[in-house]
Amino acid sequence: MTPCPYLVARIMKVMDSAFDPTFREAWNRRQVSDALSLPSTHAIVIDANGEEIETDPLRPDSREPSGFVLTRNGADEEELLLIAVLPEFRRCGLGETLIDRLLKKARARGTKRMFLEMRRGNPAVYLYKKIGFEPIGERPNYYSLSNGSQVDAITFGMTL
Repeated sequence: MTPCPYLVARIMKVMDSAFDPTFREAWNRRQVSDALSLPSTHAIVIDANGEEIETDPLRPDSREPSGFVLTRNGADEEELLLIAVLPEFRRCGLGETLIDRLLKKARARGTKRMFLEMRRGNPAVYLYKKIGFEPIGERPNYYSLSNGSQVDAITFGMTL
């Protein structure tokens, strides 16, 4: 299945601005497209007001994307792969809005447990804990930063 280029473009518009290159967390267009080509991968894109943006090119939506979330599900589990909000819209509730929408849609898909992984020191930890995610594991020296140093990964889980 080929992903909609319109959806990929909207995600990349946020991706290109939202991630600090120091941490090497951003995906490139090919990675996003490949992930979205799988039927188990889901995306939500929102505008600055937290409203979901139409991603069907047959129903054009002129609103600009301000955030997105990308997930992958299997059986009754789902993994939050990426979440991003444009820097100028951070601390405005958009991250929480994205996760709330994600959790509702995941429950409708039959998801019983949600997981995510993040680098130690990522300020998003406060949002994840507020929503109800709890740390369940750690991978020492998992992420390699642009300066050559390594950072642990922390796995979080949440029962829906």
